[in-house]
Amino acid sequence: MSTRKTQPEIKGFFEKIRATIEQFWGGTKKNAEGLKEKAGDNIEDIKESVTAKKAATTKKAATKNVTDNTNKARKEAANLNAKDTTVTTKKTANAIKAKAATKANAVTGEAKKEIDAVKKTAAPKIAKAKTYTAKAVKNK
Repeated sequence: MSTRKTQPEIKGFFEKIRATIEQFWGGTKKNAEGLKEKAGDNIEDIKESVTAKKAATTKKAATKNVTDNTNKARKEAANLNAKDTTVTTKKTANAIKAKAATKANAVTGEAKKEIDAVKKTAAPKIAKAKTYTAKAVKNK
């Protein structure tokens, strides 16, 4: 009997695909964490600048109306800045997600093509093995 295998070795192929996908998602996760930290730092900086400006303006303000108006304006400006930062962070995160989905689809497409190629090359060998098996069963 022959010691040659009738089916191709596929194990390495799937391990490569798994490693590629893990590497891809790991990079995406790092980018998302970096953006999250950056957004948190920006919000903290804005809050600190608002509290510093608020303290300075309350000391300088002569009347309650002037103080109230400046505080409201500063809070609104801080909220707008925080919202702008959040919006840009979300846009960046969405762009990264879109790129991740595109790359994942590309990797999946390539994997399907390679699997189809392996199946096409293995199909004649499988058919041949089935005929030999059928003949062997008949001869017994």
